[in-house]
Amino acid sequence: MSSSKRPSEDPGTTSSTPRRPIFQTETTGNYWSDVREAFKRIGEIPCARNSLLSGIASGVGVGVIRGLSVRPFAASNWAMGTFMLVSLGTWTICQRNIQEERRRVQTIVEQLPRRVIAKPSEDTETS
Repeated sequence: MSSSKRPSEDPGTTSSTPRRPIFQTETTGNYWSDVREAFKRIGEIPCARNSLLSGIASGVGVGVIRGLSVRPFAASNWAMGTFMLVSLGTWTICQRNIQEERRRVQTIVEQLPRRVIAKPSEDTETS
């Protein structure tokens, strides 16, 4: 393995793509206590809470409705499939909205110094 850094890892360079946060937790060596700690921190992950709640509500609703007309095993399959589909869909949409907002904020922050520099030059020309 070489010790060369990739361009995105070098602190002196800037890239046009925003960096994504890395969620790391320290492990204790015990699998179940690590899983328990991960579930305690699920609210810190952007969009996780809303997407999970949407998926759970949709899965329960579809499962109950399907349970009225088919066997419980088939209804649970529908409920689980709906949960997964809705959770992943809402999480993906939420993440895309967050990225779009970050891009907009980044362009505004980049254009702000240009606007500040451009205004004094316009004022001196009019006076």
